[in-house]
Amino acid sequence: MRTSLRRGLTSEFKYAVPANKTVPHVYPESDLFASMPAVFATAYFVGLVEWACMEAMRPHLDEGEQSVGIDVRLSHTAATPPGLTVTVEVAVEAVEGRRVRFSVKAHDGVEPIGEGTHERFVIDPIRFMAKVRQKASGAT
Repeated sequence: MRTSLRRGLTSEFKYAVPANKTVPHVYPESDLFASMPAVFATAYFVGLVEWACMEAMRPHLDEGEQSVGIDVRLSHTAATPPGLTVTVEVAVEAVEGRRVRFSVKAHDGVEPIGEGTHERFVIDPIRFMAKVRQKASGAT
């Protein structure tokens, strides 16, 4: 991880919400989800925040490094219909070793839709997957 990844770094990420990122598509096998309104799903909102933070980190990681999400604390306070564009604004609040904490705000062009914090941890994916394989081999 490069020293350029530091507190105060900001980034903005935009995403046009398609119909397949609405609540009924989260778990289509569930009648509870399938019967919900077709608005941007909180589950996909969380993923979008992760994506925005990963993009913010991308130019500051060394070759071969990746990051994994380790903490998500978000409110999702307004419904966004498909077709609107969500803008996610992220700011690095702290870098502690390989742990990076972001503050996050999002709006859909009409109103704010959520805010909170997200933390990511920089990993070596080869070592990470070795631990995952070891864990899977011990699962019963």
